[in-house]
Amino acid sequence: MIQLENLRPWEEVKMVLRRHWIVFVMLWVYAIIWIIINIALYSIFWSVLWLNIFTLIFLSWFLVFIYVEWINHELDMYVITNNRIIWIEQVWFLNREVSQCALNDVQEVNSKTKWFFANMLNYWDLTIQTAWNASNFRMSFVPDPLQAARKVLNIVEDFKGNKKEL
Repeated sequence: MIQLENLRPWEEVKMVLRRHWIVFVMLWVYAIIWIIINIALYSIFWSVLWLNIFTLIFLSWFLVFIYVEWINHELDMYVITNNRIIWIEQVWFLNREVSQCALNDVQEVNSKTKWFFANMLNYWDLTIQTAWNASNFRMSFVPDPLQAARKVLNIVEDFKGNKKEL
């Protein structure tokens, strides 16, 4: 369960959306491709010292790249409470953007899937459009985007329905 320090006392987390697991599979594909290239180069030029040093440096940078990409995807999330939507996006290493809007300002919730693998594994985009042009939230690699859009829209409609009753 997600615990946010800046939640108001009456707020409760209704839904948390994170990225699909396929993002991490893609990181492993990058690593396997790098290993294959490294083995091929090492088998051809095994006695060249400068290539071994270059490979070690490249390995270090590549591992840092994989770690930063993992952090970027792991920390991206939508947190939908009973009062607002909080979009936390890890833009780059040590560069995070946090946007939020009241559920009252949500105008549309759209989802999209395309391409063969995205349809087979059921992931792609979720977009939440708000009353403000500058604060439209778009998250890619969302698991089950059609169902997630339905759930978000139900939370928004429940909020707006409860607001009218008050």
